[in-house]
Amino acid sequence: MGLFDWVGGQFIDVIEWTDDSHDTMVYRFERQGNEIKYGAKLTVRESQIAVFVNEGVIADVMGPGIYELETQNMPIMTSLQHWDHGFSSPFKAEVYFVSTKRFTNLKWGTKNPIMVRDPEFAMVRLRAFGTYEIRIDNPEIFLKEIVGTDGHFTTDEVEGQLTNLILSKFATILGKDSTPVLDLAGNYEMFGNFITEGMAPYFEEYGLKLTKMLIENISLPEAVEKALDTRSSRAITGNLDEHLKYQSAEAMAKSAESGGGMAEMMGMGAGMGMGHAMANMMGGMGQNNASAPSPSAPPPPLPQSKKYFVAFNGQQTGPFEDAMIASQIASNQIARDTLVWAEGMAGWTKAEEVFASKFSATPPPMPPAPSI
Repeated sequence: MGLFDWVGGQFIDVIEWTDDSHDTMVYRFERQGNEIKYGAKLTVRESQIAVFVNEGVIADVMGPGIYELETQNMPIMTSLQHWDHGFSSPFKAEVYFVSTKRFTNLKWGTKNPIMVRDPEFAMVRLRAFGTYEIRIDNPEIFLKEIVGTDGHFTTDEVEGQLTNLILSKFATILGKDSTPVLDLAGNYEMFGNFITEGMAPYFEEYGLKLTKMLIENISLPEAVEKALDTRSSRAITGNLDEHLKYQSAEAMAKSAESGGGMAEMMGMGAGMGMGHAMANMMGGMGQNNASAPSPSAPPPPLPQSKKYFVAFNGQQTGPFEDAMIASQIASNQIARDTLVWAEGMAGWTKAEEVFASKFSATPPPMPPAPSI
């Protein structure tokens, strides 16, 4: 080491880090031989934490502020270094600046479709992608588990591992949500919060905090999307007969505007008639199928005739069916003023009011024989 290098290492007494990048997570302050002057000034800005490492061991962690590196504010480092030269000699330590700001717009996405259960489609394969945000929550764990001795650690070095972590847990967390696939598009924000809560504990193992996961798109297989498009198109047309009429009228109007001949117009009219006939036939088939009984269904029960009670000599008799009533009227057992009653009648009523047609068909009584 040259003389000027040694002098520069001894008398540089300002330690700070101004980050002009957007992806640096940890930066190691470079010192000549890692020597730091006793009484040096340490500046830790907002969204930063300074970590002192002595002989490979984390010695002190300092939050935002300005520090004078002396024994009063470095108790752990003091006990490790012993400063037996009148507390004025340099000491050796590595200073890591850890950025605690949010790192945003980190990408994630499923490499292969994920099979999930759905209340409407039973089983379906999904693809999803979006972005997520993280920040360093525990600098000590992050340095020990992820950074190691890397002097300039960026998001690129950990993004791949975090993406794999998301994908490995995404299917499990997705399976716990019961939202139908067709409703997910309208609930991306709610679903993103649900995924964030389920995924956050796994990031804590790395000393990181997952602050937000954003869902940009959840897509179905191409064949399923085509089937949904066909189903949606059919639902939009509404009444098939009215839709065919509208299409035919539009075609005839366009033909007239373009100067189409009478033969062409007649052909369109014939086509429109065939379309209407097909629509009516399809509608009739649907109605017939809906009203026709199943071949295997048993016939309905025969209708039951109404039964009547008859008052004879102040006593209730019966019930009698219509055929028996008609026979008793014909044999004069039931007279016109005989009282009868059946279910649904307000009270006992004269027979001639209930069975007027039967009495009109009954011959009058025979006249008495002439006296001789």
